Amino acid sequence: MSGTPLDALVLAALVLLVSARLVPARGQDGTVAPGPAPTPNEDARSPQALVAATYDVISGGAGTARDWTRFHALFHPERGRLMASRPRRGDGAGPSRELVHLSPREYQERSGPVLEERGFFEREVAARVEQFGDIAHVFSTYESRSTPEGEPFARGINSFQLWFDGERWWVLSILWCEESQPT
Repeated sequence: MSGTPLDALVLAALVLLVSARLVPARGQDGTVAPGPAPTPNEDARSPQALVAATYDVISGGAGTARDWTRFHALFHPERGRLMASRPRRGDGAGPSRELVHLSPREYQERSGPVLEERGFFEREVAARVEQFGDIAHVFSTYESRSTPEGEPFARGINSFQLWFDGERWWVLSILWCEESQPT
């Protein structure tokens, strides 16, 4: 087995500096126009770079447009998924938890306006990376804030499944679970 052993990599808290964001082109219907086909770049050079880019692209102040073209370029164009494990909403029948799954486009449409309206900064505070050949798993502990220096309003785990196609790394899926009070 190659790569980093399970317990060998614990990263210190990352302070993400929010750089100027490009405002993506919008079509006549108001949706973000698709960007150019992704190419190997700095964001996709390693599992750690891909995870850092994911946090960076969703983070920004209130009123700051996110670079959704960059966001989409992180995910495999045919297989990328985002999933949240959360308490079930509804009448209380059935399991107490539910799995919400979204394409990167659906995530942008559902979460983008809220991120940009309120401000949102998510950063990794610790990670475990396991890699074997062309696949990697990153268990990334996160904290979410409304401002870069604000108190965390949420903590949890992002579970990244990544794949290397011989040229670059891709996000295949992100499954997250927010920390909650024991029941």
